[in-house]
Amino acid sequence: MKRYDIAIVGTGPGGLEAAITAKLRNKDILLFGNKELSLKITKALDIKNYLGLPDITGRELADAYKNHLKKMDVDINYSRINAVYAMGDYFVLQSAEEIFEAKSVILATGVVTGKTMPGENENLGSGVSYCATCDAALYKGKEAVVVGYAPKEEEEVVFLAERATKVTYIALYKNVPFLADNVEIIEGESPKEIVKDGERITLVTNKSNYKTDGIFILRDAVSPDKLVPGLNIEDGHIVTDRSMRTNIEGLFACGDVTGKPYQYIKAAGEGNVAALSAVSYLAGKVS
Repeated sequence: MKRYDIAIVGTGPGGLEAAITAKLRNKDILLFGNKELSLKITKALDIKNYLGLPDITGRELADAYKNHLKKMDVDINYSRINAVYAMGDYFVLQSAEEIFEAKSVILATGVVTGKTMPGENENLGSGVSYCATCDAALYKGKEAVVVGYAPKEEEEVVFLAERATKVTYIALYKNVPFLADNVEIIEGESPKEIVKDGERITLVTNKSNYKTDGIFILRDAVSPDKLVPGLNIEDGHIVTDRSMRTNIEGLFACGDVTGKPYQYIKAAGEGNVAALSAVSYLAGKVS
């Protein structure tokens, strides 16, 4: 398996600047993110405080980012990273489809919106999971509930249904198509709580209770404390020093995920620092 120098998770200003800086330093990088880069950027009407670009719109800034990536020959891997594990001198990054390896990692995942449900954290790894494809093999002959926030999660539901006897899909959006004979689609309900009852587990919504063998919560992004075991978090943000180092050697963070102010130019600056720190780490230096 190929082991990259630096893996960067996130395609907001912080992640993109980190990727460009690392590329300029001749590092073999792997950038994970979205085709549209960042909805926070593309939906912005006017950005007034981005140095040198007065009155630029979010869409124009996103297009400028894409052009910069193209000129630098930086590609985006659209795999959603569900977990990052420190293995000593390298990291393993897990997606639903594939496993990746990197000598260092920069997290630029932004702020994850939405709070966890009561019972979610307590039962993580014991009936609750964030990757249906990863754990599908464990549900052969069993039942599962999937909470999906967007249509792109339907592929994981279908994959899980090929193993499980029944899948109940709680869709938090409308007009879900037919997925499989053993998939029951539920629309118009809001998850409220997760309750463990012996070997079984129950998802409580605003309208009903669903007792099952496992619950999969498929959000657009995984909060950093669940993404990386052992990561130091305060008030929902990753704790870093001025070099954007975290408490885990070889792991850096930048952008909104490190705390306020949530500003594009601040995120880009931190991305630059995180990449330079990762380069120094790889060279065996203390920056």
